[in-house]
Amino acid sequence: MSDLHGIDPHTGAPLPDAIPTSTDDDVDDACRAAEAASTAWAALAPVDRAAVTDRIAHALRADADELVATANRETALGVPRLTGELERTAVQWEQYGRAMLDGELWDVTIDHADLDAAPAPRPDLRKMNTPVGPIAVYAAGNFPFAFSVAGTDTASALVVGCPVVVKAHEGHPGTSARVAAILRRVLTDAGHPDVVSVVHGFAAGRRLITHPAITAAAFTGSVAGGRALAGDAARRIEPIPFYGELGSLNPAIVTPAAWAERRDEIVTGFTGSFTLGSGQFCTKPGLLVVPEGDLSALTAAVTTAPTHPLLYRRIVTGFTAATERLAETDGVTTLVEPVPGDGYATTAGLYVVDAAHLDARSATLLDECFGPVSLVVTYRDTDELRRVLDRLPGGLTGSVHIGGDEDPDAPGVLRALASRNGRVIVDQWPTGVSVTWAMHHGGPWPASTNPGHTSVGPDAARRFLRPVAYQNTPAFLLPAALRDDNLWQLSRRVNGALQTRPNG
Repeated sequence: MSDLHGIDPHTGAPLPDAIPTSTDDDVDDACRAAEAASTAWAALAPVDRAAVTDRIAHALRADADELVATANRETALGVPRLTGELERTAVQWEQYGRAMLDGELWDVTIDHADLDAAPAPRPDLRKMNTPVGPIAVYAAGNFPFAFSVAGTDTASALVVGCPVVVKAHEGHPGTSARVAAILRRVLTDAGHPDVVSVVHGFAAGRRLITHPAITAAAFTGSVAGGRALAGDAARRIEPIPFYGELGSLNPAIVTPAAWAERRDEIVTGFTGSFTLGSGQFCTKPGLLVVPEGDLSALTAAVTTAPTHPLLYRRIVTGFTAATERLAETDGVTTLVEPVPGDGYATTAGLYVVDAAHLDARSATLLDECFGPVSLVVTYRDTDELRRVLDRLPGGLTGSVHIGGDEDPDAPGVLRALASRNGRVIVDQWPTGVSVTWAMHHGGPWPASTNPGHTSVGPDAARRFLRPVAYQNTPAFLLPAALRDDNLWQLSRRVNGALQTRPNG
């Protein structure tokens, strides 16, 4: 098996550090170790697991300088961006750990026996969510910390008692190995060395999804990659849930009133949003829908927008193919042509099409393109705008810019966006995802394979839990949270009444 090397995006040249690819035996060892560690890790009280997750956050911060330097060599995302992303990652571990303590995720419910209940006597019933077992996590390339080895999928699985085997992303193998070593050191010190393992290489990723010890999988990446893994998960002898975040166009709609009132502000905000991180955010606005008219200010802003190198060769290849396809499509005009530079560098690109041509060629024009490129769609009237909205695919986000509280077009646009996207945004831009309880980072296909779940925020842990009800079960056999003495000190619903956390 050949070794993996990070690539310097500035030059396209391999970096010196070599990371061995994982063999089938390596994958099997990692999965079997996770399976063996599962019972003890799941049995820990939430307060004890939260103490471990706090130590992980501390360890990530303690190694911040080296982690950021390693990631910057492999991604060229820049020290400020990576420093902020690493802090977000540490905060996730702390926040997800605290979220376990109040009981909401566990959904502890107790109905005591009632021999006089109508229409029939009721037995003693007690229900709570329980961890499903070892999870396969597929790291993303565009967030080497927040969606990678120690990212949101790993954290949200681990905090509720599920061991994790991470398939590292080839775009930052050195960063992945360094983060994995930190996690293993903290977990070994806590007495649980096998609850997180990392494997490397494409073949290891395909082997991982089919391993019988794996009970669910979380993925962030391309539609093609997600389709392949979802198919593998479904074809197993025992199919498993596959939570994939795949592709999203993230349309931004501008009503006539908004365009008339604050065109310059919208131009500036849009340009900054779709070129942020060289357009390599899953929430990049890849489509701007505006009234027909002069686009010279937008063209000028995009022409001078700063970018940095793309992350890895597959993104460069996809970006080149997508921009060529746009330029060659009948009815599309190139406003700003992207220009390649050294290594994986490129300038931004911008294209425009009117609503009528989009209507005829939506299958070609409404695909996500990773990188600093966006398509502008112009419309003449409300009927054309409505037809554009009807063509939009499912997505993570949909934004609308309105002309105040009395904008007559705003309600209809918002309803259309809400019917197709997991998050709708008014007068702001989609890049930037807050790690909060109220965040929903998911959406209808092709944004995700399961639009009912989020991959960001404490609610992300629900993907790795399932309810179990216990009937007529003696106290000594019950999980600690279901006993009358409430050993885990959680909020619970007892006989229909919500009881808050005793020490909350």
